[in-house]
Amino acid sequence: MISFVEGIVEAASPLAVILNCNGIGYRIEIPITTAEKLPGIGGSIRLHVHPVYREDSQALYGFINAEERDFFHLVTSKVSGIGPKIALNLLSRLSFQLLREAIARNDAALLAKCPGIGKKTAERLCIELKDKLGLPKGGATTPVSAGTLASGESPSGIALAFSDAIQALMALGYKMDVADKAVRKASQELGHEATTEALVKTALKAG
Repeated sequence: MISFVEGIVEAASPLAVILNCNGIGYRIEIPITTAEKLPGIGGSIRLHVHPVYREDSQALYGFINAEERDFFHLVTSKVSGIGPKIALNLLSRLSFQLLREAIARNDAALLAKCPGIGKKTAERLCIELKDKLGLPKGGATTPVSAGTLASGESPSGIALAFSDAIQALMALGYKMDVADKAVRKASQELGHEATTEALVKTALKAG
């Protein structure tokens, strides 16, 4: 079983990347949240992958960290009606952190906003996955677990600033998924050491 693929970016789009690994090109399907973190053409990156083999096709699905990959596997294997494409839609529309929080709160309405996810499927997501993601019984999550952070990032700094920035934008009237996307973009622009205030200001300017 392939666990990760590391190589040079030969080509990329919002939903796929081709990595050159010692002369072999691997096409890997990715969510937009992973595409946002890819280096430019010629840059090197490691993606944690989940292979899907079928009688008439085979595909690799890649993610920026192992926890997102494991979430993808859980969704596609435990929730009826959700295949790889819909699972990618979930991780493209909302960050992994926000998905965990939505499941913890049984927020089926937010999950149902993702393409391909209806109300009943969103409810199944909450029921089937809540006990499998290591979420607290009280329904609240920590801002993010260490597994979702890239190497060298500090959970006490980056994660809290990210979460607080989303909450601040929501207090200003942003919808949760829109706030999540705006803060992700601001974080990419400012770097991993950005404060909550800087993230909010940048997100507001972009909006």
